[in-house]
Amino acid sequence: MTNNDILIRLRYAFDIKNVDMVEIFKLGGMDFTKEEVMDMLIKVKEDEEEPENFKKVNNKMLEAFLNGFITYKRGPQKSKDGETAGPMPVTGKESPNNMLLKKVKIALALTSEDMLDLLYEGGVSVSKGELGAILRNPSHKNYKECGDRFARNFLKGLTFKYRG
Repeated sequence: MTNNDILIRLRYAFDIKNVDMVEIFKLGGMDFTKEEVMDMLIKVKEDEEEPENFKKVNNKMLEAFLNGFITYKRGPQKSKDGETAGPMPVTGKESPNNMLLKKVKIALALTSEDMLDLLYEGGVSVSKGELGAILRNPSHKNYKECGDRFARNFLKGLTFKYRG
């Protein structure tokens, strides 16, 4: 599953408007025009050639969007001195699927049980331990990389819950 697919599926699951997509990227620290965002949302099948205006989403762009999504859903984070903190730093080093699960969990203030329910609704049954391994820091010895099937089912569960 590509980063563009993740963006398309998130947009559908939460029914995010084009203007809001631009705003979410801005909250994450990246400025894109509405046209550039629309170019990211073009569906391209594996055996098809990419259209000329297609814009590929890299890990940093996806992380910026997910960071912006957290701010969009929860509001700006206050620093210790009471001022609004800037956008979260973007590294782009983590697996996009693991990043997706972690940051959506934060944005929606989901518990582990909520995550397990979403995954179950999406068609996959996992234990708390397996979910914990996916949500760990990549440098942790018990870290497990999240596969495409797992991420797809998570997004499917989100769609069922938030779109009905």
